Amino acid sequence: MPECLEATLDKFTFRVAKDRLYTEDGVWVLPIQGGQGPLVRLGVTDFFQQHNGDVAFANIQPLETQLESGDEFAEIETMKVTVGLPSPLKGRVAEVNEAVVRTPEFINQDPYDRGWLAVIAAAGWESDRTKLLDPAAYLATMRSQAEQELSR
Repeated sequence: MPECLEATLDKFTFRVAKDRLYTEDGVWVLPIQGGQGPLVRLGVTDFFQQHNGDVAFANIQPLETQLESGDEFAEIETMKVTVGLPSPLKGRVAEVNEAVVRTPEFINQDPYDRGWLAVIAAAGWESDRTKLLDPAAYLATMRSQAEQELSR
């Protein structure tokens, strides 16, 4: 488990891993070592999985799928909603977490480790990364989103 920032709102505690970047939509981006250029692992945040409920299905784009920033790289189906996840970067699907396809509850149980979704071979990493939030900025965004939900 990576080191995390935490926020507690009402009766919920949300964790934000410190070793990755984030989108406002709750997708995390973790650069990993790659021989052929930058590889990044994608998954959903603790807040995303708690907010959307128990994951029943995870559908991830197949290997070699070319993605533009904003294209759907995965779809998560829970008991409450079906959510399409936009890719935060341009690239190619280099790996799919088959364990999550078979056992989607990993997303709820361990969103920052076993619950990852895909690895993308990034085509424009240096420019795409500038659009992502650091852990503290995502924590503030998540806290604001959670407070809005609680005030409804």
